[in-house]
Amino acid sequence: MDGRLPAHLEVSGLIRAVQAQGGFATVLAKGEKDAGTILILTIDRHRNGTLYERMPQLDGSRRFEVAKTQTIENKQEFEDYLDRRKRQDSDIWILEVDIADGERFIASMNG
Repeated sequence: MDGRLPAHLEVSGLIRAVQAQGGFATVLAKGEKDAGTILILTIDRHRNGTLYERMPQLDGSRRFEVAKTQTIENKQEFEDYLDRRKRQDSDIWILEVDIADGERFIASMNG
């Protein structure tokens, strides 16, 4: 048996954690209720974003790692990447969080 929380519960918890820190979160793509992959797009005051995906580690844990970074030069490429991921995996969840220190927030999720 897998010890993971169902994806929809984890996403709800992430949204509440963002709100508790004074941020805003919204679901950009709603995936499979129980086992969908969760991506977190952090944005700080509507500037460039960083996309994190939970990746398996050698010790068996799963940590959020940077999957893609948005810059002024690659805004369209970044949007295309998100669209491509949604088309490739209909089970995927994409959560956008606008929070003051996205990197610190992700670090807190990695425990």
